[in-house]
Amino acid sequence: MTREPTGRLFGKDLVLTRSFRAPIDDVWASVTEPERTARWFGSWKGTPGPGRTIQVQMSFEPSSPWMDMTIDACEPPTRLALSSVDDHGSWHMELLLSSPSASQTELRFVQHLTSLDGLGEVGPGWEYYLDQLVASRDDTPLPSFDDYYPSMQSHYESLRGA
Repeated sequence: MTREPTGRLFGKDLVLTRSFRAPIDDVWASVTEPERTARWFGSWKGTPGPGRTIQVQMSFEPSSPWMDMTIDACEPPTRLALSSVDDHGSWHMELLLSSPSASQTELRFVQHLTSLDGLGEVGPGWEYYLDQLVASRDDTPLPSFDDYYPSMQSHYESLRGA
């Protein structure tokens, strides 16, 4: 399967978007409710809320341990900001939802990068996870990471020089 990369770089913000034919509240549930996030990203546990830390396990990473993730902001149904620190560095992300109509929702995923190093790996990874979100909502087969990496690596590496 051939997929086209959608990510763009604005300063040090990596931005990817996806559109859904669904009300904003339903898409919000897909990115915040534990049983729904488990279908496309991973399981999480803990008491959610701004300033609180939950534990997340990325289901589609080999041997992924539970990791702490802080909820920096939660403004239903339009904004969720999260941060985490792991062996690969600091991760600062936002999911921004808007509703151009009652039956359509746009998701704008933003990773606030601290460095452009590794962009060739990070970008394809987010494309993969966001397409998993789409597939989980559409009840279609989940994509294979092989469709994203290394084929999208050069696109993301080229953004560093743009």
